[in-house]
Amino acid sequence: MKRVILILSAMLLWSSGMFAQTGELSGKVIDKEYNDVLPFANVIVKENGTGTTTDFEGAYSIKLEPGVYTVVFSFIGYETAEISEVVIKENEITEVNASIGPLSNELEEVVVKATTQENTEASLLNVQKKSINLLDGISAQTFSKIGASNSAKAVKSVPGVSVQGGKYVYVRGLGDRYTKSILNGVDIPGLDPDRNTIQMDIFPTNILDNIQVVKSFTADYPADFTGGTVNIITKDFPNKEEYSVSIGAEYNPSMHFNKDYLGSAKSNSELLGFDGGLRSNPIPPDVNIPPPSAQNPATSYWTSQFNPEMAAKRETSFMNTNLGLTAGNLYDVGKGGNKLGYQFAGSYRNDYIYYEDYKNGNWRKFADKSINEMDPDKLQNGDLAKNNILWNVLAGLTFKTDKSKYKLSGLHIQNGVSTAGYLRQEILFSDAVTIFKDNLEYTQSQITNLLLNGKHSNEDGTWNIEWKLSPTLSKINDKDIRVAPFEYDSDTGDYFLSPSSAGSPLRIWRDLEEVNLVGKLDLTKRHDLFGRSARLLFGGQYTYKQRDFTIQQYQIRYQGGTGVEFEGDADEILNPKNIWTVSTRRGTFAEGNFEPTNTFDANMNVAAAYVSEEFQITDKLKSIIGLRFEKFDLYYTGTNNQGDVVLDNEKILDKADLFPSANFIYALNDESNLRLAYGRTTARPSFKEASITQIFDPISSTTFNGNIDLQPTYVDNLDLRWERFGEQAQMFAVSLFYKNFKDPIELSYFLSASDQFIPVNTDKAQVYGAEFEMRKNFGFIGGESWEDFSFNLNFSLIESQLEMSDAEYERRLLSARDGETISDTREMQGQSPYLVNFGLNYANDENGWQTSLFYNVQGKTLQVVGTGDVPDAYTMPFNSLDFILNKSFGEDFSSNISFSVKNLLDSQREVRYQSYGAEDQIFSSFSPGMGISLGYSYRF
Repeated sequence: MKRVILILSAMLLWSSGMFAQTGELSGKVIDKEYNDVLPFANVIVKENGTGTTTDFEGAYSIKLEPGVYTVVFSFIGYETAEISEVVIKENEITEVNASIGPLSNELEEVVVKATTQENTEASLLNVQKKSINLLDGISAQTFSKIGASNSAKAVKSVPGVSVQGGKYVYVRGLGDRYTKSILNGVDIPGLDPDRNTIQMDIFPTNILDNIQVVKSFTADYPADFTGGTVNIITKDFPNKEEYSVSIGAEYNPSMHFNKDYLGSAKSNSELLGFDGGLRSNPIPPDVNIPPPSAQNPATSYWTSQFNPEMAAKRETSFMNTNLGLTAGNLYDVGKGGNKLGYQFAGSYRNDYIYYEDYKNGNWRKFADKSINEMDPDKLQNGDLAKNNILWNVLAGLTFKTDKSKYKLSGLHIQNGVSTAGYLRQEILFSDAVTIFKDNLEYTQSQITNLLLNGKHSNEDGTWNIEWKLSPTLSKINDKDIRVAPFEYDSDTGDYFLSPSSAGSPLRIWRDLEEVNLVGKLDLTKRHDLFGRSARLLFGGQYTYKQRDFTIQQYQIRYQGGTGVEFEGDADEILNPKNIWTVSTRRGTFAEGNFEPTNTFDANMNVAAAYVSEEFQITDKLKSIIGLRFEKFDLYYTGTNNQGDVVLDNEKILDKADLFPSANFIYALNDESNLRLAYGRTTARPSFKEASITQIFDPISSTTFNGNIDLQPTYVDNLDLRWERFGEQAQMFAVSLFYKNFKDPIELSYFLSASDQFIPVNTDKAQVYGAEFEMRKNFGFIGGESWEDFSFNLNFSLIESQLEMSDAEYERRLLSARDGETISDTREMQGQSPYLVNFGLNYANDENGWQTSLFYNVQGKTLQVVGTGDVPDAYTMPFNSLDFILNKSFGEDFSSNISFSVKNLLDSQREVRYQSYGAEDQIFSSFSPGMGISLGYSYRF
């Protein structure tokens, strides 16, 4: 009997031990001298001696019974850190990160002690304090605090950053041409061929880990940026099983549940951002539609194949809605500590946008120089509506050993935008003509990106190798752009087709396909230089981009009349009863309008290699000196409409350049640094710019013209910055910067046509300015409760000066008004003279309340450079004021409700013509209205 009792007791003890509830301690150890992970550092729990070492990424994890512990972090030749008050709970993961640095020569041992909370704050501050770059950023934990649903909204809170049109990032007031956007460290094409950067609003924050904004150049970054590089980093695998779901809605009183909203017939698949065939081109590319003079029945047959809908229809809009899902887990594989993780994230968004009284216009100066006021050329106003569907999926697998990590991830973004407009246009410069036109558009865009990434380390962590392979396919299809203009006779009240003055009805299909292939290799060697720790960084990158662009365009003409019987109803244009036939010899017919200049094939190659050395010159002075080589080739295949310029895989740009960089950081004391940085960078023309294409915008009735002779811009950048860091993420910084541009690219009008634009190189330009940044909480007022309140303020004052070309200067002199003085310099296109960001915040982690008020404004900015006869057009300041309120509740604050109001001031977006002694005139104007959002998210 005693034997049975002993056996049962032993089994009970064994089973209770097997099923004992434990927690987990995990985190990373950072080398604070180089702001990098510290592999194979020692992590010891003081109370029980349990320990481990970090892996090659500086990560560690230890299973512990619930309790309060002190954790010791150490490494040979480095100071020791003791973190106390570490609380381990059952079935929970407690994250503790530590930063330790090399010992000074005269010191044998240093022990740095801190509590868990103090250590977390110190780690966050250390990233900025020790970064060799001028680096700012925003993490996933901050996204919810500021109520940001996508990366465009999130990055606005980064100092010196503004977002134009809710999509495009401007750093230090420089336009998107001078801002580089990359995804996980590699190039990715955008959804908008008119831009050189990717639009930020297509990345929902639920798929992002963080966003980094680098403002100074180092050799390991691509050389084609000037204002800054924005690195969008997607989520890695989590360290535990986690899931989340979110749902939200936004109501804008001027846009939603509006009975005057405009739309058109849709296929069911458009709810998923792609056309189901309704908008496909019914005419094969090899078909030439015969003219009526051929008396061929094929004329009426092919014309009747078009979708007859041409008019925008009034309907009621819905409010904006969104949905998000995330999932992830980590598994132990085998007995060697190997881990396999996965992550999944998806989101869906459906937005309704409506601009009542949308305006745009073209103005000129009078030939009589004594008249200061401007003369209208073309004026347009009306209603414009957009339905924007955006969804994406991110999925990935990660396998990790103690010395290697492999990651495979895929990202697909699908975007469908349906546009409908009804506009009144007045052509006034020559014969006064009034035009009413319907406009229907559908743009289907998609990006599919794969990333295969590997990281490896040797036994002692002195060598690290990282490689990336990333193919991307981008497609943009403008499917069945429909323009139906009617000239209006106010005397008779008649509407009629008038190709000579109003233009013909149009059907347009545009297709763009771009392939990006990127390979990147980075090697790091830790070593000693002059008795101090140092790092040698070297590697290379190869980028290949290829773009196909085609336009198929058809004009709808009328044989035997003017269509006055249609009474201005655009749907009557292709009504079967009104289509030309052999028997009636009267009616509408389609005519192919192929223009060779609108079809091109282009590709570019960038081969790069770099080397840099990061080392301590003294105990207080750190530097990184680097050199990057880039070989850039651009090839073009296409022809102009006249056929006298034929390019067949012609190399139009061939550049081999060296880009040096030098960054220094001097630690004045433990809280403040002085930084000095120099770098040479470039801004290259896009495929669309370096071309002979002509692209018509049916909304604004303007045409973009490529310039095959464009050259890259080269920029010398100099930065000086003093910064002081305090506790609880407080800081104060003042920066001065200078940029010298050679051959900057500017968008200008044609001298003979105010609705035609072309990019051109100008001689040179300079940009210089100052940046001020302050983050402060109100704890200095007194009492712990005030520490929950904080504010952040940053503003930039920027001066730009561009030396005009002789041709531009002469044009401005010839059109100068009486008494006007013309200088041979002006501001740069896209350069803002000032930028202000201000935020007032409250956050209490104990009660779960967070609220913020954010203000942003950017100064008057030159958008389009005038020709002399046509004045300059400026984007006017937009005063943006947003309010966000969040409440987290439930077990472990797993539920969150968010409420926000954007554009509290109900500001108007305007671009205006400005000329000497004249009243401002509208180039474009619309009201985005005020958006009220409500959202809910749940983590489990």
